[in-house]
Amino acid sequence: MSSSPQIGLAILGAGIFATEAWIPAISAALVQHPHHHLKAVYSRSEKSAQELSSKATQALKPRLSPSPTVYHDSGDEACNLDALLARSDIQAVIVVLPITVQPKIVLKALEAGKHVLSEKPVAADVKQGVELIRVYNDKYKPRGLIWKVAENYEAEPGYRKAAELVREGRIGQLIQFKAVVEVNVTQESKYYKTSWRTVPDYQGGFLLDGGVHTAAVLRTVIPSAITHISSFASLNKEYLAPHDSIHAIVKAGPQIHGTASFTFAWPTKSTASSEDFIFTGTKGWLSITDTWDTEEGRVKLKIVTRKSEDSDEETEEVIEEAFNGVTAELVNFLKAVEGKDELGLGDPAGALKDVAFIEAALNSNGAVIDITNLVPAGL
Repeated sequence: MSSSPQIGLAILGAGIFATEAWIPAISAALVQHPHHHLKAVYSRSEKSAQELSSKATQALKPRLSPSPTVYHDSGDEACNLDALLARSDIQAVIVVLPITVQPKIVLKALEAGKHVLSEKPVAADVKQGVELIRVYNDKYKPRGLIWKVAENYEAEPGYRKAAELVREGRIGQLIQFKAVVEVNVTQESKYYKTSWRTVPDYQGGFLLDGGVHTAAVLRTVIPSAITHISSFASLNKEYLAPHDSIHAIVKAGPQIHGTASFTFAWPTKSTASSEDFIFTGTKGWLSITDTWDTEEGRVKLKIVTRKSEDSDEETEEVIEEAFNGVTAELVNFLKAVEGKDELGLGDPAGALKDVAFIEAALNSNGAVIDITNLVPAGL
């Protein structure tokens, strides 16, 4: 019998990502941790909660019996969110709700004594994120409750491998970088059709929702903290308001600098850039490209270096890792709840830096913004 405690899980939210990413991730994670169980699901509508429960039951067979209990906002107190959080057999919740809703639900779950894994971003803006982290640190962390932010790009094995190679000095001392995001979001996109994204009540629209992923990769790979940004933001497609594009010059540490170009208004499905990231060092360079020629997708790393200081001869290595970030962050969360946090993923203060990156880029209008002034030290 396993010596690890059993953890009863619940999913709060039944949208696209909960269905398409979290259910498979839970299925994969519970293979490694069969003593944990998915006990319940919650959504505002009974229909979507029931559909998520059914999909979970199908995906987790034969390990799941009975089906996760369905909770929803129907007016019946016996099956609402409070009833779910009152269950003593549920120790942890995964919060997959709209950006502006999540902070209050995170606090509600923590107040109920639950460990929490909440989807990125940590909050809609830096101010809310700072307050949320302070409340957690002051009130709930001392009680032994775990709260982590689910930033799956930070957890991706491919990006973590890139960080390892940079820190090992494989490309020498890092001196510059480039990040490029070219996404064609149409009005027919399943993500655009999500009602809370159609009329976003938070800064940046897709730039915040999706842009924090890119900020997280830079935070993960670059060995020095990002300190300054000078940027311009614009809106090129009215239905992507308030902004859909950012072009920034970015500084990290004393001598590392680079560019970050984000647009969700790319005109075609095909893109112009062959790499998503390029990190250049004194001995060579490393590129990162997300590829989707297989169902699960892969992160492809290419490392090119000089063989010696006095030679132009080069060596090249290609490393590929399957996308596995959602499962990886969930497994790390479960281990953290068990008191065995090995990778330190999901630190809310790290996720706050990603929001600060986007917020600074949105507000810069060409001025240099010191990000270290946005995020208080010691959070």
